[in-house]
Parts: sequence; structure tokens; C-alpha cells
Amino acid sequence: MSNADHSQHTPMMQQYLRIKAEHPNELVFYRMGDFYELFFDDAKKASQLLDVTLTARGKSAGQPIPMAGVPYHAAEGYLAKLVRLGVSVAIAEQIGDPAESKGPVERKVVRVVTPGTISDEALLDESRDNLLVAVNQHNDQFGIASLDIGSGRFQVLEVNGLEAALGELQRLKPAEMLLPDSTAGNPLAEGQRGVRLRAPWEFDTETATRLLCQQFGTQDLAGFGCQELPLAIGAAGCLLAYAQETQRTALPHITALIREDRDQAVAMDAATRRNLEIDSNLSGSEEHTLLAVLNHCSTAMGGRLLRRWLNRPIRQLATLVERQEAIASLLDNYAYEPLHELLKDIGDLERILGRVALRSARPRDLWRLGHSLALYPEIQQLLASHSTPHLTQLAANISEFPTWVALLSQAIEENPPVVIRDGGVIAAGYDAELDELRGLSSNAGQFLVDLESRERERTGISTLKVGYNRIHGYYIEISRGQSQAAPMDYQRRQTLKNAERYITPELKTFEDKALSAKSRALTREKALYEELVERLNEDLTALMTSAAAVAELDVIVCLAERAQNLNLCRPELTTEPGLDVVGGRHPVVEQVIDTPFVANDISLDDNQRMLIITGPNMGGKSTYMRQCALITLLAHVGSYIPASSARIGLIDRIFTRIGSSDDLAGGRSTFMVEMTETANILHNATDRSLVLMDEVGRGTSTFDGLSLAWATAQHLASKVKAFTLFATHYFELTQLPELITGVINVHLDATEHRDNIVFLHHIQMGAASKSFGLQVAKLAGIPAEVLVEAKIQLKRLESGSPGSHSLSVGAGKENPLQADFFAAAEPNPVVETLQALEMDDLTPRQALEWLYKLRQQADSA
Repeated sequence: MSNADHSQHTPMMQQYLRIKAEHPNELVFYRMGDFYELFFDDAKKASQLLDVTLTARGKSAGQPIPMAGVPYHAAEGYLAKLVRLGVSVAIAEQIGDPAESKGPVERKVVRVVTPGTISDEALLDESRDNLLVAVNQHNDQFGIASLDIGSGRFQVLEVNGLEAALGELQRLKPAEMLLPDSTAGNPLAEGQRGVRLRAPWEFDTETATRLLCQQFGTQDLAGFGCQELPLAIGAAGCLLAYAQETQRTALPHITALIREDRDQAVAMDAATRRNLEIDSNLSGSEEHTLLAVLNHCSTAMGGRLLRRWLNRPIRQLATLVERQEAIASLLDNYAYEPLHELLKDIGDLERILGRVALRSARPRDLWRLGHSLALYPEIQQLLASHSTPHLTQLAANISEFPTWVALLSQAIEENPPVVIRDGGVIAAGYDAELDELRGLSSNAGQFLVDLESRERERTGISTLKVGYNRIHGYYIEISRGQSQAAPMDYQRRQTLKNAERYITPELKTFEDKALSAKSRALTREKALYEELVERLNEDLTALMTSAAAVAELDVIVCLAERAQNLNLCRPELTTEPGLDVVGGRHPVVEQVIDTPFVANDISLDDNQRMLIITGPNMGGKSTYMRQCALITLLAHVGSYIPASSARIGLIDRIFTRIGSSDDLAGGRSTFMVEMTETANILHNATDRSLVLMDEVGRGTSTFDGLSLAWATAQHLASKVKAFTLFATHYFELTQLPELITGVINVHLDATEHRDNIVFLHHIQMGAASKSFGLQVAKLAGIPAEVLVEAKIQLKRLESGSPGSHSLSVGAGKENPLQADFFAAAEPNPVVETLQALEMDDLTPRQALEWLYKLRQQADSA
């Protein structure tokens, strides 16, 4: 809206419209007294999203003003709801003095609340990172930057290919994502909330480098190892500029870029992360996930770190072994137990210190910080008996802060109010001036009683009274008859009919202090609080380093506790490829079933790289495959694993093609999704990858699907040579071990009693002998008459005899049975004759005669 348009509105609306013009994409919360008001289209949108009443009060430019509002003291709840919906809000506060304002009080946007840049405790989910992510793209290469503004963790990486980029976004799960507006329709934005399109120039590498160097106080980015990542640097620059724009304050806790190298992690694409249900099950909740089973961390920041570890398993053998050694040390004599209990009293220091850096820390943040820092010496004592490198390093990083413990204990009240707004935060005895102001405010009555007693004694006037009224303030009142006895230092303030009122220098001084004591006390308290926050920022780096070490210690302690209580074992890790697990179990299924879990072995090495897995539905094929992947994943986190023993070689990727799903919004059928995931595996798997393939080819016709399954398994076994678990109902694939070295058959068996089936869930060598499809259908509740008809048709198909209700194509035509599709064909006599001829010994005439004979043979065949 132009200034000319603004002139038609009231001064208040002109001010609002100027602010709104600067924030067209955010809802503007415009402070008016005790409410945040929204106007025009913002009011209409907010009334729908927040379920608040839409009204129209007054007019501006001749039209009623649509209006909605929320109480300022309850704003956090409304902001939380908007953030969850991916909506951003600009907070416009009154910054001018109403007493000095001739027109509307001056207002200014002091903060922009966006899903990816929030730091308020009430708006955040303590169990997961809240990430702002920016993606920069050039052809098929992607630069990705992520920032957790609550902790200052700033990371970058570059990947090749859309599938790799989607896999990283599935890992990061951004709360808000920045993309160049030149990439409209980008598949990266599909299914993402809080997508913001930014100008392409904001991703410029040169501009980004200058901005990042300015933030970090460096001449270049070489020290961060990022100089060869131009796309990632561009994304990081855009991200930092956006964070500065929304926070409207310095970001001192963002001190470095962390380069993530995809080659140092076990890569997993988006489909694999979904199928393995690492921290989200297929319905979107955390119930019955790997994280749900493992996360017994004592602190929120430890729980978030564990989630990051599970979503990014690593390949650095030395680091993994150090974590294992730390767990083993804590398991000795149950040493993890006192640490586990002690850490429960540690606050979410990572986010508390983030709010300290953003100058938005609340009183309870500082109280929790002081209480947590006081526990550091006890943590050090408990770690002193452990000599493993990892625990020793964590102990070294957890510094002690006795000065801050003493200062915060002295400065902050026990269990202070939520906000500083109404005071009562700074403890008595911390500041003499504040104590005096509070004393004046709370003890004014006693002072006046004492003053009255002293003045009666000094003057000898028994009727002398000390009083107060709102017009004239404090006074000493003497009756008209005794006014002649008033001392020289009494100054007449008011004459009444029967009395005189006076003021003394002492009473005047008290009056000046008392009348403004409450507001001055609050002002002083706020100043002292802000001073504390500023002083904390001076030690921010050391405090954050210690908090990070406490979070990692919490994860290690948690993994030790889980190892003890879930009966996990320490796997032997090696650089040699292969997977040899004895008595492996599924870590999640084992916890949710009522019966004992049937453990199974798995062995994959250079001589046995593919297992063709057959067996009945519900027999446990998918469980067996997933448990192998989850055991491998846990080993690459440094955790103990659910098995009797194991020897695991480092892998580079985990791929899964499990289950059926479609992508209706993207126009992809179930089979198209299946083939897309299969193509990704065939293109990107290596001989160091673990591949899980379940029922490839079942989404199309029998022969098409069988052909695709055969070719896929053959390619993985003979060309890629990945460690592969290939589950199938195509029994023809059980012939592959006879054709390709390194492929073997295994099956999950079941036993049948009459028409009932019992699943044994135990892996055995060889191919399955029966599919038990009708028995599983009976368990599912298929009507009896349908099962009877199915048995009749099964017998006809197995015998190859057509009937009136058979599945034959038509009368007199051969029943199209699925025979041994890849069995060798019968010998052709023409071909055999040709192969037997010695062509070089034939004369031209003999060759012509043989040609006629072969033609006759072909015609009579």
C-alpha cells in the first residue's frame, strides 16, 4: 500500500500499515495495551488459525477495520500454535513513552518469530532439534546448511543427486527451509512446512563468505574446512542473514561452521529412514521406534544428541571403539547408575545458554543454570575413577564454575517468577540499593510510625500526626493551637481550618524515594538481571563446551544403562567387510511382544554376499531383515547391540526396499515408487553397502515382476556385490545360488496342523517348501466359503486341469500356469544339428544341401 493510500487512514493505522509493509509475509502482532492486535487480512487469517473472534471496530479510510486480538500475557500459547502450523509472526512492541507521545506511541518490530528461529522454551519441543535449513542447488549438486539457533550448532555439507539431498532432509527434518525463489516447484519442498523462498542473490558464495567471516571474526573459512564447498557456503550465508534478520540481536553463540562429510557417515536415503523407523514410525509418531526403546537419557539435550547419533551413524572406527570402551567402563560395577540419577537434575543447558546468547533468557533459566553448574564437581568426582579416553576427555571438557555457582545462587531467588516483568527475581542481599528501594516500598508504614514517634518526642507536641494524601503527598500535621511550637525546620505545606501541615527535609527525602520506590526497584532489578546476562555471555564459550560434554556423557550413560537392562552385547568392529551375528534380535519388536523373541544368526562375507529369503507371510522375513539393519546401525553409533555376539565390518550405506506405498500427490503408483527406490539402490549401492530388498516386483504382472526381481537380484549379486538380504515369494529365484557364487538360500519355516499354521520365526538353510498363503488368509479372517473356493482353484492350478470355474484363459487353451520360468528350454533339433556341423569342411554344394535339410526340419517341428 502506498503512502498516498496511508494518508486516508488514522495515524494509528498509518503506523500499523507502515510496519505491515515491512513484514508482508508475517502476521503482525501489534501491541495495544494488554493485547496484541491483528488487523485486516492478518485478523481474518488469525481468527481461523487460532479460533479467536473476528470483530470490526471503528473505521479507517471509511471502511470498518477487521480486528482480532490475543492477551499479551497468553501470547506464547498462540505463538506456539502458529509456529506448529509453519506461520511466522512479527512482534511490534511499544518503545516510546506514552507521556511524551503527541500521536500514537512509537512501535517497532523487536522480534520475528519463525518456525526455524524460535528459542523460547514454551514454543519448542524439548525432545528434538529445531533446525533452520537452507538448500542451494546447481544442476545435480546440492549445498545444505543447518542451524539450531537454540544451541548455535551450524553445519554444512554438499551432496550429489536428488535422492541424497532428500535423504539428508529426512535426517534433519527442518522446522523451516530456505530455498532460492528461482527453484519454484523444487521437489525438495514437497511435504515440507515452513518453506521460504529467498532471492537468489542471498545464496551468492562471495557475499556469504564475507558475512560468515564477519560473524566468526576470521579472514577466511579455511579453518573450518569449507573453502571447497561453494554451494554449502552460499546456503550458510543465506541462513545466517535470515537468522540475523529475524532475531534483531547479536548471535554470539554462533562461533563456527561444522563441516559434515557424508563419506564419514553411513548414508541412508529417505526411504531407508522411513522403513527402519529410527525415530518415527510409519504413522508419524515415535511409538515403537528405535529411539523410543533406547532413549532413557536423563536430560533433554542428551535425548536430542542420541537422536542425532541414530540418524547419522558414523564410520570412524577409532571413535566407535572409544564409545564402546566408555560404555564398558560404566557397566563395570554398575558405575552408570549414580551418574544416571545425578544427570536428572541437570537442566537443558544447551538451550538455556542459547537464550542467554540471544538475551532472551528468563529468570528460571538462570536459576536452572546455577543449580546445574553446582552439580559439575560431583560429576567430576564420579568420572575420576574412569580412565578410558572418551570419559577422560568428557571430564576435561566439563569445567567447574564456582564463581558463577556462588553468584547465581546469591543473585537469583529460589524458584523465581517466570518473567522479570513484575520483579521478585533478584534475591535479597544481592544489591544494597535494590534492598533499600524494596524496603521503602514495603516498609513505608513503619517508617511513618517511627517518624511520628520521634517528632512527638522532639517537639513535645502530643497531637502531632504524620499522614499522606495523593494530592499533597506526605505531611506532618499539627493543630492550629499548637502550630506556634513547630520547629524551625518545619516548612508549611498546607493550611487547613483547624490545622497546619508541614514537611521536613527528612520527610521530603523519604517521599521522593517512597513514591517512586516500586518502579525504581523494578527498574533496578531489570538492570541487575540484564547485567547478569551480559556477564554470562563473557563466559559463553566455556559454558557451552561444558554443556555439550554433559549431553554426550548423558548419551553414553544411557547406552550403558540400556546395554545392562536390554541384555545387549559389545560387537567387535573391524575394517574388514562382513557381518557375522550370533543370536541377533530385533531391538523394538523384542520389547513389544509378550512371548520370548526368537533369536537368529546372520552371516555375510565375501563368500556369502546375498541371502535369498523365502517363507510364509507373517513368518518373520521383514523382522529378520530389519533387525540385521538395526543391529548394523547401532554398531555404527558405538552402542552395544541385541545379540549374543557379533563381528561387524564397517559399511558405507544402508538401503531398504520394504513394503508398499504410493505417492498420489506426486502422481506415482505403488509400483512406480517401488521401482524408483530399486533404481536408487542399483545406481548407488557398493560392495560395502547393506541392502534390504523385500518382495521386489510384486506390484506388476507375474512374469514382469518375476523378471525384474530376477534381474535385480542378479545385478546386486554379480555386479554390485553388496551385502544383500533379498526376501521374495518368487520361488524361481531360489535357483540363483546354482548360477551365481556368493548367493545362498535361507527360509523362515512354519508348521501346519490340519488347516492351522504355527510360525517358527527361525532362519534355516535352504529354500522354503510351501508358502502357506491360504493358512495366513484364514488367520486374517477371510470367509470360509472364499477359502474353500480358493482351495479348489489351487488344486486345479497345481494339476493344470481347467474347469468350469478355473482360471484358464478359455476352452481348449492351455492353463497359463506359472512354471519354472527360468528353467532350461527343451533342446531344439535344428540347433543341435547346426552345432554338430563342421562348417569349414563343407563344400558349397554340401552347405546348400544342409540348408534345405534344416529348412525341412524347421517346417516339421
